[in-house]
Amino acid sequence: MRIYLSVDMEGITGLVDADDVQPGGRDYERGRSMMAEDVNAVVRGALAAGATDILVNDAHGPMRNLLPEALHPAARLVRGKPKQMGMLEGLGPEYDAALCVGYHSRAGALGVLSHSFMGHEIEDIWLDGRPVGEIGLAHATAAALGVPVVALTGDDAACAEMTAWDASVVTVPVKYAHDRFAARLRPAAEAREAIEEGVARALTQRPALPPAPAAEATLAVRWQSASVASTLLGIPGVTADDSRTVRVSGDLPSLYRLFGVWMRVAASLTNQPPYC
Repeated sequence: MRIYLSVDMEGITGLVDADDVQPGGRDYERGRSMMAEDVNAVVRGALAAGATDILVNDAHGPMRNLLPEALHPAARLVRGKPKQMGMLEGLGPEYDAALCVGYHSRAGALGVLSHSFMGHEIEDIWLDGRPVGEIGLAHATAAALGVPVVALTGDDAACAEMTAWDASVVTVPVKYAHDRFAARLRPAAEAREAIEEGVARALTQRPALPPAPAAEATLAVRWQSASVASTLLGIPGVTADDSRTVRVSGDLPSLYRLFGVWMRVAASLTNQPPYC
């Protein structure tokens, strides 16, 4: 059984603040250690369920957060950037299941470190008219690649967002949001035991293949900056809904990759800290 892990950082056990998850933050080094321990709990659960190959994609920020020597030896690591598929780099139909580790809720939700990909530079995202963040877009893209997302770890807001998107996904809350930068934490040992058990259960249930997606989907993004939207109109196929909202249609894996290009354009035009 081949297993794929997309690992973000905001939803990791114990982390609640930008200083926990941004390089140079006063608690970042501790945060990346906590990140590795959550990943290792996932790996142990996957091995207990019979996984024979486990690929981990470091999907947060600079994508160089996980130290290879800190990971379980059964895991292979994709590290660094740029990556054409970003948070889903390396995922393909050869995998039996995908897991979202350390994920967070979308922009506008009252969850720990909530945002959608780029701090508050992205105000809203819609997929076929449905509000979506990193969770829903990852799930939909994985489904388009023929891979079911079977488990998610994060705060309770992220878990609720995944359940609303697909109630069959096993969710493991490692903290409970009190506000965007505050949470009631599960003890680390308890959280990792829950992660290990939840992952083993999710994989043992032998997830069914996701339903075949529509041949064409539509992705729309509302940016904080009209300059970003205006610049993106230079990309063939991109149209404007208003001065800050652009949309494009196509097959989902291609849209996910194109969205990564949009974010690189936006990053070149703005200098916005992720959590201000």
